[in-house]
Amino acid sequence: MTIMGSDAVERSVSLTARALRDVAHLDWSAPAADLEWSCYDTAVHVAGDFTAYAAQLTGRATGAYVPFEISADPGTDPSGLIEVIEATGGLLCAAVAVARPGVRAWHPCGMAGPDGFAAMGVVETLLHTHDILGGLGVHGWEPDADLCEQVLDRLFPHAPRAAAPWQSLLWVSGRTELPGLPRRRAWRWYNEPPAADRVVLCEISPNLAADLQAGGTGGFAWAEDGPGEGTRAAAAMVAEAREEGTHRPGWGAYAIVRTQDRRAIGGIGFHGAPDADGHAEVGYDLVPSARGNGYATDALNGLTAWAFGQPGVTALHASVDEDNAPSHGVVGRAGFMRTGSTEGGLARYTLHAPARA
Repeated sequence: MTIMGSDAVERSVSLTARALRDVAHLDWSAPAADLEWSCYDTAVHVAGDFTAYAAQLTGRATGAYVPFEISADPGTDPSGLIEVIEATGGLLCAAVAVARPGVRAWHPCGMAGPDGFAAMGVVETLLHTHDILGGLGVHGWEPDADLCEQVLDRLFPHAPRAAAPWQSLLWVSGRTELPGLPRRRAWRWYNEPPAADRVVLCEISPNLAADLQAGGTGGFAWAEDGPGEGTRAAAAMVAEAREEGTHRPGWGAYAIVRTQDRRAIGGIGFHGAPDADGHAEVGYDLVPSARGNGYATDALNGLTAWAFGQPGVTALHASVDEDNAPSHGVVGRAGFMRTGSTEGGLARYTLHAPARA
């Protein structure tokens, strides 16, 4: 995984300021590309993100954004907004530069350290510069390829790399289509996704789950025979949990993404958050073309490692059809032991949390 620092933020802010100064004389009340915001409001949003990310790091926020908001003074013109972007970008640069590598702070896409917030700041300014320019009728702007490549590697482990880095970044953020890959209806990035050997697990958050439930891709580039019905069913459980107000981030479904080609090949996850005893149920589903290669075992190892890293988790359980020999092999290789049968006649497996030092 690429480690990004304050130099990347500084570079992206410089690219943004240079591009926006060329259009500062235009009317920024126009809508920003496909966004609901005007170009003016989008610029304020970028400054707000820079400031919020800096505050998360310096305040070491653990459960929500630090409760404040920034705005431009009434009458601020586009040139003034560009100065605000440069100044707040400098705040994020400073916060990233002085933060210790082990610092973690809250973000809706997962806890992140200084490199994660640096990468998020770069994404925000590059993509929204594209949006503002597009809203003002300026097309074809393209930031440095290596900066885009770093961001893709750090935050988008599920983005195919068949296209140029900037085009891949536009695709993965729902702004364009690529050959064989339709424009995404839902998307997100991943700050610290669980990973194991040849796969990475990308959480299917409620907005992605709703897209999958409706027959979409959930924002992933799937193997030709995916997504499977089991993955869509798991996504429906996530969407239902959000409707009921019981969804807990991390304790739903994940897409299994093969690192070799960054294709989603199945789903894995939990049937819900741990109960009062710290027990949780796991399940998984691979597309037929990916079976028999050990990917399910890799994914289950990654999932169990993440789960036992959470406070209070004591055991994980899995229920397997008696005649599903491959699935018995998956749970066995992941360390689960058979502990009985369910009332429905399924084989019951359990993996207890390792002893903590």
